[in-house]
Amino acid sequence: MNGPQAHWLEDGRRLHLNHGPIDLVIEVFGPPTERRLAYEQAVARFETVLGELVEELAELRRPATPGPRPFWRTTARRMEQAVSPLAHTFITPLAAVAGSVADEVLVALVAGRTLDKAYVNNGGDIALHLAPGQTMTLAIGGTGHGLSDRIAISADNPVRGIATSGWRGRSFSLGIADAVTVLARNGAAADAAATLIANAVDLQGHPAVARRPACELAPDSDLGGRLVTTGVGYLSEQDIETALAAGLAVAEDFRRRGLIEASALFLAGRCVMTDPFPLKSSLSPPAGTIDQSFARGPAHA
Repeated sequence: MNGPQAHWLEDGRRLHLNHGPIDLVIEVFGPPTERRLAYEQAVARFETVLGELVEELAELRRPATPGPRPFWRTTARRMEQAVSPLAHTFITPLAAVAGSVADEVLVALVAGRTLDKAYVNNGGDIALHLAPGQTMTLAIGGTGHGLSDRIAISADNPVRGIATSGWRGRSFSLGIADAVTVLARNGAAADAAATLIANAVDLQGHPAVARRPACELAPDSDLGGRLVTTGVGYLSEQDIETALAAGLAVAEDFRRRGLIEASALFLAGRCVMTDPFPLKSSLSPPAGTIDQSFARGPAHA
């Protein structure tokens, strides 16, 4: 495996950091000197993140427990803290790895700096920094004609993390959601919750849903022999409504418990949302078709 890599994207504003499975895009807004130092801090922290995760990987693959287990490294602790409130069902800390890495790098980036705003986008799982009076507008995957819908997050909104999960995404899913986008107070919490809400959008035993044991697709998967979705065929309107209602019930439970701020669930061109959801443009069910199953990141700042 190559070591950590860092380079500027073509626009000269966004920094791309890559190391093995971790792929970050970072953008910082503020005075030039503060921005330069922030980027340097992010690169310095990123250099050790993957190695630290590997050190504790065996324990991170084990199912979460209601009381957080002790981990040595801060990223692993973020992962454990995100999943332990969800331990009533099967989940491992790896369900929060992408959001936790985004949070960890963002914390390093902003430490001691005076910035207007910043984001760390880890393959669609995003951590945000917003100074008072600032707003970030993000595009979300899942709603027709170029995925044009936007969510606007202002500094007085508690949301600082956004994540998306679904069977079409980078990771395995036990459910059939095309995408579930979650807004939470940090990236780790959003990531973990999105995983479980997407798992809940399901139709057990439906003939149109193809599944395989996770271990057949990835022998070292933390899901072991659990069946993950590999394809979804024709679903009736009743099927779609039933599956989305099951996922929405979980999302609303998480919202009432203060684990998330909002969620939008997408399946077969339909969408349901917790109320309220901070959309900048109209998004009323039924929504457009899913083209990608992850949040697209900041549309503009």
